[in-house]
Amino acid sequence: MKSILEAGNLNGKRVLVRVDWSVPTQDGKVLDDYQIKKSLPTIEYLRNAGAKIVLISHAEKDTDSLLPIFQHVKEYLPLTFIEPSNLVLLENLRQNSGEKENSEVFARTLADMGDIFVNEAFPVSHREHASLVGVPKLIPAYAGLWFAKEIEELSRAFNPPHPFLLILGGAKSETKIPLIEKFLNTADDIFVGGTLARAISEMPISKNPKITFPVGDIAALDANKETLFLLEEKIKNSEFILWNGPLGNYEKGFKEGTLRLAKILANSGKQVVVGGGDTLAVIEELNILDKFSFVSTGGGAMLDFLAEGTLPGIEALKSSR
Repeated sequence: MKSILEAGNLNGKRVLVRVDWSVPTQDGKVLDDYQIKKSLPTIEYLRNAGAKIVLISHAEKDTDSLLPIFQHVKEYLPLTFIEPSNLVLLENLRQNSGEKENSEVFARTLADMGDIFVNEAFPVSHREHASLVGVPKLIPAYAGLWFAKEIEELSRAFNPPHPFLLILGGAKSETKIPLIEKFLNTADDIFVGGTLARAISEMPISKNPKITFPVGDIAALDANKETLFLLEEKIKNSEFILWNGPLGNYEKGFKEGTLRLAKILANSGKQVVVGGGDTLAVIEELNILDKFSFVSTGGGAMLDFLAEGTLPGIEALKSSR
């Protein structure tokens, strides 16, 4: 897999850049632009190199327009929306069914807009969609600057300093069970909380001595003081911590335990890598992003990469001509 830094002379080249600007909005206003900001260095690099840039993204909902996103980003960049320019954002990819169907015809339509392709959409690179895996088959493809950083930083978990503590919360057991199984040999300690804890506690894997659960009621709506004390002790005794997912029923507003955990980790002085949408939201609420070693833009993509060591979007870049 090559980085965009290896693409050579880009002056006058048409560069198709897949970003993930599917950020939450309310009343036409962007609520969280962390993903957007992390893509800006790649765009600036291409602009400074004299490239003509076509940005493509999906939106939170398949039918949504990217117009509110454009109106937000144009504060950072001299960007046009749909109208041709040296820096243009096109409409929501998923308004075309060919995107999620990984249609060869749609991939060709996209590829025809660029001389080269850049993937700067790590959070969605676990999807086999036309813009992510179809386009790299048709034109030379490269990893964006943040995309490469995601891979570099998350890969630290494969050969981590010890003791290594894995903290998993949230609700989606189907995406997190493979991660638990993957790290049973690597991690020294695995804490499972949130609504995930109840599901895992009923499985044979729960008997593994490396796995611990919340203290007291495992189905509690939020982490209690005893659970947070247990976690604080584990964190003190660890050198490397990987955290994904809230400790309580976050969607129903139970987030005090997660806020407390974020503060403990931020002040721990340890290597801490975090990711996941709800986890990121808590960190941003506390304004402590800079207190962590690395904050991934990925949720499902982060989990899949850690479980599998790769993603469809990565493999597509590796096999690109």
